[in-house]
Amino acid sequence: MQALVVYESMFGNTALVAEAIAEGLGARVGVRAVPVADAPAPLPADIDLVVVGGPTHAFGMSRRGTRSAAARQDEKAAVGERGVREWLAVAGPMHGTLAASFDTHARTRLPGSASGAIRRRLRRSGARVIAPPRSFYVTGTQGPLDDGERDRARAWGAALADAMAATVSRAG
Repeated sequence: MQALVVYESMFGNTALVAEAIAEGLGARVGVRAVPVADAPAPLPADIDLVVVGGPTHAFGMSRRGTRSAAARQDEKAAVGERGVREWLAVAGPMHGTLAASFDTHARTRLPGSASGAIRRRLRRSGARVIAPPRSFYVTGTQGPLDDGERDRARAWGAALADAMAATVSRAG
């Protein structure tokens, strides 16, 4: 079984979470974590599970304008033309591919999250979502990650591997 973790990260926090998720998955399945700029489109047919994540911007996935705003906050921000929103638009149909979504954001009571919007797009593409969206927390807009979030991400990756194995064995 093969998994692909696709992530968008501007200040490095989402990249740390993605790598930890990949570590958790890697104990049970073959996995790669790739920044969205390097993510294959269309999604390769040999991918059994795709995990997609990015930072929450303006209550959802980043857009060109919110990425530009992030770049203005910190000149070291890794801001590209293609974010998760744009990649999902070109990743192609994902019929039968298992999927999960995650995001990073500050602990607030504001509505919306990138992971919920990503999940909706994955479902529309025909992917079979195997876990509720997951949020990982940063201390502020630029981070760092809250204490324990990398361990929580690693544990979630392991749980995704278990859910993937259970789903595949039920279907087989």
